[in-house]
Amino acid sequence: MSFTDAELDAAVNALSDPGRLNAAQDVVSRLAPGLQKLLAGALHEGGWFDTAHEAAIKDALAIEEPHHRLTAIRTLFAEETRLSMLVGVAVGFELARELRYAGDGTTSDTTDRKD
Repeated sequence: MSFTDAELDAAVNALSDPGRLNAAQDVVSRLAPGLQKLLAGALHEGGWFDTAHEAAIKDALAIEEPHHRLTAIRTLFAEETRLSMLVGVAVGFELARELRYAGDGTTSDTTDRKD
């Protein structure tokens, strides 16, 4: 599927309504163990937590001045959070697609789909 910027903005704004995410949060809590494994696998396969990640941690911890070290660690956490959220959103899109296709009885083989 393809969406305009205005459609995407409207959808994000709709999600900010109180209570709007309750049903989704219930589903995610039921799926949490499987989703956690899927996210970890995707991050690992993408090379996000390889030697470069370990080097970034060591570099941040090696900073002697406490304020700068804290800033570097906070920045690293923020970057990891953003990255995990982006991968999580991609997983969420694919999960929604799988559930949609499962609901209408069609195949979940994405190689044949054009949406």
